[in-house]
Amino acid sequence: MKRLCAILTALLAVSACIRDRLPDGSGLEPGDRLPDFSIVMNDGSVLRTEDLAGKISVIVLFHTGCPDCRAELPDIQRIYDEYSPEVSVFCISREEEAADVEAYWAANGLSVPYSAQKDRNVYGLFASTGVPRTYVSDPDLTVRAVYGDSPTATYMQLSADIREISDSFHPDR
Repeated sequence: MKRLCAILTALLAVSACIRDRLPDGSGLEPGDRLPDFSIVMNDGSVLRTEDLAGKISVIVLFHTGCPDCRAELPDIQRIYDEYSPEVSVFCISREEEAADVEAYWAANGLSVPYSAQKDRNVYGLFASTGVPRTYVSDPDLTVRAVYGDSPTATYMQLSADIREISDSFHPDR
């Protein structure tokens, strides 16, 4: 029985691909400041960390081949539809060609702004393992919430995070 469990565990680990567990210290955590980055968005504009100052932000690191990412992206789209432009919502791919991300977005009716990254350079500023990785930051560029693949971010959780941050920065509303 122990041998069967070991074999099944090994098979699951090999098949997990990009659905890594998130060990402590694998990336940014609540209380950390967003890293300095500069990315080209799908519309050709450049987004820098300092552009996020003064706004709540939802940043999603993803890959279109990841099942958890695919499950989470509709919730991210809903957050974008309901909270933009007051909340900055955007996605950053990990090791993926722009044409692949563009095709996935078109096939799935997504309009959330994204930046296709061919490598892990930007990803490495945020995390060392696993996608999806979703970060919610406050107007001071401080990470307030982090979600990985277990659990992935849901619309309800992200909405609650946004409301909580908004209330803490604007208690009179």
